[in-house]
Amino acid sequence: MSAAPARPAPQPPASGAQLHRLRLRRLGLADYEPVWREMQAFTDRRDEHTGDELWLVQHPPVFTQGQAGKAEHLLAPGDIAVIQVDRGGQVTYHGPGQIVAYPLIDLRRKGIGVRDFVQRIEEAIIRTLAHHGVRGERVAGAPGIYVDGDKIASLGLRVRRGCTFHGLAFNIDMDLEPFQRINPCGYAGLRVTQLSALARVEFSEVEDRLVANLAQQLSYSEVSGDRFTAPIGVTNE
Repeated sequence: MSAAPARPAPQPPASGAQLHRLRLRRLGLADYEPVWREMQAFTDRRDEHTGDELWLVQHPPVFTQGQAGKAEHLLAPGDIAVIQVDRGGQVTYHGPGQIVAYPLIDLRRKGIGVRDFVQRIEEAIIRTLAHHGVRGERVAGAPGIYVDGDKIASLGLRVRRGCTFHGLAFNIDMDLEPFQRINPCGYAGLRVTQLSALARVEFSEVEDRLVANLAQQLSYSEVSGDRFTAPIGVTNE
């Protein structure tokens, strides 16, 4: 069982320059609930001066059920825990080999609406896939990204006082069997796929590419913090 991540240290108030900087934190393999609770706490204690952050994590196997989640979409969870959470959407699965990214963003300060925010996240995933020669697509009324009708990335967000938490799950190189135990995102028969089935990839390179594309789409001029190899002109500390 993985350990709970260390509580991020309090950061000094954001200066004008820091407001254009995205703080990156890599949490490694960490249990879902402690990370979720820390996202809530970070969001509750932040103010207009708090810098935005992006947390990257992989979770041990877990199903998470959104606020409006229906029990009928949990077909046979078996030995995998189910956690009821405060994001939008229905049930999904997290497991090792999946990039889970939590953007903790002050949308009011960025001047971005929720719908625009979702589209920018989706575009970052599409561009990351395109770098590996894979065509990702949106499906009207079904947030996330698809490849030939199979879902490769899911989105589930919460906005509190204009600030976001929760985020995206991008299937890279994982055991997809647990998706058969649910109706993914509430859609019976929805097939899922992963990038390793479509292209030769290195997990860490995909992570860095995704971070850079998210920073670009969300108009950050700098990514700072935990190890980051900038592939497209985004700088490090």
